[in-house]
Amino acid sequence: MRFKIVNVFILTTLLLSLSSIVLAQNQTDGRTGNIINTAVPILGVSPDARSGSMGDAGVAISPDVNAIHWNPAKLAFLEDQYGFSLSYSPWLQRLVPDINLAYLAGYYRLDERNVIGASFKYFSLGKIDLRGVANNEEGTYNPNELAFDLTYARSFGENFSLGTAIRYIHSNIFNGTFINSRDSRPGNSVAADVSAFYKNETEILNTPALLAFGLNISNIGTKMNYTDNPQNTQFLPTNMRLGGASTFHLDDMSDFTVALDANKLLVPTPDFVPDPNGGNGATFNKNRDLSVPAGIFGSFSDAPGGFKEEMQEISYNLGLEYWYNKQFALRTGYFYENPNKGNRKFLTLGAGLRYNVVDINLSYLLAAQATSPLAQTLRFSLIFNFGAGSNSY
Repeated sequence: MRFKIVNVFILTTLLLSLSSIVLAQNQTDGRTGNIINTAVPILGVSPDARSGSMGDAGVAISPDVNAIHWNPAKLAFLEDQYGFSLSYSPWLQRLVPDINLAYLAGYYRLDERNVIGASFKYFSLGKIDLRGVANNEEGTYNPNELAFDLTYARSFGENFSLGTAIRYIHSNIFNGTFINSRDSRPGNSVAADVSAFYKNETEILNTPALLAFGLNISNIGTKMNYTDNPQNTQFLPTNMRLGGASTFHLDDMSDFTVALDANKLLVPTPDFVPDPNGGNGATFNKNRDLSVPAGIFGSFSDAPGGFKEEMQEISYNLGLEYWYNKQFALRTGYFYENPNKGNRKFLTLGAGLRYNVVDINLSYLLAAQATSPLAQTLRFSLIFNFGAGSNSY
């Protein structure tokens, strides 16, 4: 029999909870906010240990190869000719032991101004047992999602750069089960990022410093659909990340960075109204069928609660980083999300070691809520850089 009773509800709920983008309900005061749900929320999760240990702040900190995720424009100011990174995180280990996130990124400098890059993100939800209508075992299934990026960055002088990325996204999470009485299938989408970066050497409080600002609008792309029903489409997690960082050169051996990012999903806020075709108080989300451009531009003013709710949709990332002799780093950070929009709050810690051409980074997440599935999340990253470049950050 084609229909298999896979625990689709648990699988879907798990996918949304693991996202670090969406939590289904606010647990602090009994109210449920207009949580913005998207497809493939893993696209917004920090893949690397450096920014992961700085409260997920990354749009304006000094560039490394993982800038492909945070702000592609930063690639233009990498010092070396080429490099790559490997990152791995056992994800949501408090819920399921075999979920993991892997990330591979690389770049190559074409000349003094132009840099190209690529990255691959793979997310595995572990092994799911399949059962038939008689509760008999029918094997196992490994739901997964992946994204492949190609990026390009160009500097304009010594202080400013622009970057872009093109992304292919594949989401295979349902294994042919029914969704709203229709056969499911893997979802596919194409998206793009546009980004900018500015830096300037200055002096703050009589201390030499480097000020930097970054902007990245990511995942601008086609909706995701897991069936042949156009009404089942879901928005990608289009996101605007804006931030700044200040690096203080305390002395010849010490550098200290303070970074702050702000994020807002450029996705329509759910607005439920009475369904004229339904009964018993049935409702539907009137923003569900908006086009992608209409959803992006309308996301700044569509919250049912007005300006106050729009401001609640902004999350904040604060990160601190200290480098000693450009060889050893200590990091910490804090992530804040409004209680009515997911209520994620967590402290992050981490460290880095640079030896020759290799950077080794580790991060650890301490969730504010004792029951949070994000608590005790670990990330590991290795970065390799080769060939002295002509640019210097």
